[in-house]
Amino acid sequence: MEIWINPACSKCRSALSLLDAEGAGYSVRRYLEDVPTVEEIRAVLKRLGLEPWDITRTQEAEAKELGVKDWPRDAAARDRWTEALAAHPKLIQRPIITADDGSAVVGRTEDAVREALSRSSGRS
Repeated sequence: MEIWINPACSKCRSALSLLDAEGAGYSVRRYLEDVPTVEEIRAVLKRLGLEPWDITRTQEAEAKELGVKDWPRDAAARDRWTEALAAHPKLIQRPIITADDGSAVVGRTEDAVREALSRSSGRS
């Protein structure tokens, strides 16, 4: 299991605390420092079953500067969104947890983190 975090994010810290309390085995990716490639973002989106606009933080200053709220949300615009996430990782919703079964969740709630735990065998 891997978790993409921003250490300054309270939701990320909560998710890590829950994973630790449950004795889960996981690795941490500080995605603002170790920025995911377009291909990695595509792979995570596939695992999430979501579109890039579904994991875009549209209220961030960078999102407003780019005008992403006005971008089309269709197959033709998918690459534009994914490339924006790779170029501006602050726009990626967090935390994202990839489970051992090949799925992933956006772990913003305790229930979502527990869902990732239930899909992973990485408990110590």
